[in-house]
Amino acid sequence: MTEQNTTPTTDTNTQVTASPLRCLTGSIISGVMGYGSYSLMIAIATTFAQKPVHSDNQLVIKITSAVRTLVVGIVALGSGVFAIVAIGLLALGIQLLFQSFTKEKRLMTND
Repeated sequence: MTEQNTTPTTDTNTQVTASPLRCLTGSIISGVMGYGSYSLMIAIATTFAQKPVHSDNQLVIKITSAVRTLVVGIVALGSGVFAIVAIGLLALGIQLLFQSFTKEKRLMTND
């Protein structure tokens, strides 16, 4: 006996259009996350600088330096990505705002 899937499958392909308010909200959220990850990067780098490696083994010193650089670099990359996304969303919101104003002017002149 085979049981059929009783849950109906729905394909709802609704496409959300970009609006200046959505772009501004996303830009603010991304900016806050970028600032938070930047603050985290500064805290990590300060902590690493305050706690030097106490070893005479050159291999340990090199591996520690590489790992510390990698950790700070990854967090810096994350904060940079969030900052670029925030700037891009803000620019898109401004562009959409200007397009809506020019579209209204074109509609008024065509009447």
